[in-house]
Amino acid sequence: MLSLFLPLFLLLLFLGLPVVFGLIMAPAALLWANGQEREIALLYRNVYNGMDSFPLMAIPFFMLAGELMNRAGITMRLVEFAQAMIGHLRGGLAHVNIMSSMLFSGLSGSAVADVSALGSMLIPAMEKQGYTRRFAAAVTAASSIIGPIIPPSGIMIIYAYVMNQSVAALFLAGIVPGILIGLSLMVIVWLVADKENLPAATARASWRDRGKASLSAFWPLLTPVIILGGILGGVFTPTEASAIAAGYAFFIGLFVMRTLKVREIPDVLMRAGMTSAVVLLLVGAAMAFKTVASLAHTPELLAEIILGLSNNPLVLLFLINILLFIVGMFLDAGPAIIILGPILGPIFTSMGVDPIHFAIIMAVNLTVGLLTPPMGLVLFVTSSVSGLRVETIARATLPFLAAEVAVIFLITYFPAICLTVPRLLGFVN
Repeated sequence: MLSLFLPLFLLLLFLGLPVVFGLIMAPAALLWANGQEREIALLYRNVYNGMDSFPLMAIPFFMLAGELMNRAGITMRLVEFAQAMIGHLRGGLAHVNIMSSMLFSGLSGSAVADVSALGSMLIPAMEKQGYTRRFAAAVTAASSIIGPIIPPSGIMIIYAYVMNQSVAALFLAGIVPGILIGLSLMVIVWLVADKENLPAATARASWRDRGKASLSAFWPLLTPVIILGGILGGVFTPTEASAIAAGYAFFIGLFVMRTLKVREIPDVLMRAGMTSAVVLLLVGAAMAFKTVASLAHTPELLAEIILGLSNNPLVLLFLINILLFIVGMFLDAGPAIIILGPILGPIFTSMGVDPIHFAIIMAVNLTVGLLTPPMGLVLFVTSSVSGLRVETIARATLPFLAAEVAVIFLITYFPAICLTVPRLLGFVN
């Protein structure tokens, strides 16, 4: 069934059908062709069942928190903080772009939110300072994928839900890989500074200016501290943490910073609701497909194929990274995790790979897929923000993409990169 599903699914995507409908229609058509009409009813029923989950409620609340932070102008304060700290480096605004993504990821957990919030602000600013629009768009797109890796992270929540893992452990395991990706992108900016003729460094900010920028960004930067601190301290669950994050964003935007207006709340709620609906529909459709695939014994068949290739976990991890990279070109990270996680996860854990380590390998790899054509969502959003063609942005991101792939292999073969922080805090043995 899987061999027939993939060509039909890709055909539907190339015809312009949204991913969520492709995930439902492709298996439904195959079931109908096989005379299994009863399973079609099961397929559609499981779309709702796949969304009907308390842990998944964290996703819309984190989306709302990100929207509130963005509308309250908190994004600008993070950019000003990054500018004060590293704006004096060669290619300073490119570094600021990357650091802002790292900071913003602690608020939204979404690559699309990152591109929308930071791209609309930083791409014109970089162009005004002498950067080419092509380079500015590439930096924005490449750095945005840090959003779903540094906590809070929507795809980590989905993985924990599907694979019955600790959300707190996954959040902690994503911190160092996210920072590594940010640093690797800064290295690329430094290496191409002369080739791209990046603008010279601006004057170093005084300690007084840095202090003012830090004070201005204090309330936004406190958000991830509250989220992680509360979860790790056992004060609240990840779902409750997401609601508290939304409430905190509402409070500081409306009453502390006073940059959020009451009249803007309905639009914020609508935007957060629409974004959340897209994600949850994808989750529901992917869960429905997973149910049908299980009936066809697809996981067992794929497991036999994978184990038949080699019994060396290092070789298999290399091959799985290639597979996940290709899958990420066509499928969003959330649905891909739901479909492939239950198939691949048990195979590698049975071979001695730590389940949290494999979760991070899978999450980071599929997140980087957001940056790859033909279906890379980040490329399309960046194209919309910058006005450039998707192909132009894709070519410009290649050096950054190479750095991110290098980080993927680093975290694959050096598990301590992912596991040290959760191990120190007692979430991994």
